[in-house]
Amino acid sequence: MRPDTRAWFEHRTSSATSLAGVDPVALLAAKRRGGHRVSVVLPARNESATVGGLVTDLVSRWVEQVPLVDEVVVMDSDSTDDTAAIARAAGARVVATADVLPALGTRPGKGEALWKSLAATTGDLVVFMDSDLLNDVSHYVPGLLGPLLADPRIDYVKGCYTRPLSVDGEVRAAGGGRVTELTARPLLNALWPELAGFVQPLGGEYAGRRSALEQVPFVSGYGVEVGLLVDLLQVSGLPGLAQVDLGTRVHSHQTDEALGAMAGQIVSTVLARASRGSSDRHRSAPGGLLTQFGHDGTGFVPTSIPVAVDQRPPMVTVRDYVQRAA
Repeated sequence: MRPDTRAWFEHRTSSATSLAGVDPVALLAAKRRGGHRVSVVLPARNESATVGGLVTDLVSRWVEQVPLVDEVVVMDSDSTDDTAAIARAAGARVVATADVLPALGTRPGKGEALWKSLAATTGDLVVFMDSDLLNDVSHYVPGLLGPLLADPRIDYVKGCYTRPLSVDGEVRAAGGGRVTELTARPLLNALWPELAGFVQPLGGEYAGRRSALEQVPFVSGYGVEVGLLVDLLQVSGLPGLAQVDLGTRVHSHQTDEALGAMAGQIVSTVLARASRGSSDRHRSAPGGLLTQFGHDGTGFVPTSIPVAVDQRPPMVTVRDYVQRAA
């Protein structure tokens, strides 16, 4: 690790692995002193099995018991199950992604829900959490808010954690995050070595200042996290970024084919940013398709899926958003 990156890692990595590691009362006092409003956003598509418990805990702990959070918003991305009804009954405000900035249409993908959440929420501090979390995450919100409330120079905080991996019913203490280790980390270390100190660059739990988030584009699909990290590095500089150890993160795991599609979108996102501003006219654009192979018993069968970067522009360039905020 480069000396500057190591120095960042040592000074910008904090720990909040449980509620014992945070002081909610002190955070609430800091929030009030700063006049902040906090929004928690959970993007969801067919997460009826987990979203209710998450929302119930968030509302009980951080809206009612300690009013650290002003609104919990579930961004529903065309769910076909009871996600919306369950989240609403648990106390969240549920917003259909398609209903936000309708003149701009809608696109599939997690990044679309996150981007539109900026237009659907009112907080100057925004916390993002995935909706498929399975373990106790009650400390995530105060843990992620801590660095933002403590230091006005910090614009963006990434959560990091160990990720157990379940294989054939056996749970291993680590090994989750295969796309991170095999795709994202090698690319980031090669192209932006100053970001080598981020433990979970693709992690879905992070928080930021609206003033920074609205200045960057949001990739519509799985490339959204790595895109935000690279783009916010340009906006805020490495000193404006931080990370917090949140302990352990448990969530459902995907098939190798699904992980391959995710990796393809991440590679496209990274290559698009690596070529930005290049004067090399002969540089090839990232390929728009990922071809994967199955076997039907007699031979290999190719299947191609789109992985090209599809992204929304910085929210500060969107007229309807700017007019609403004025």
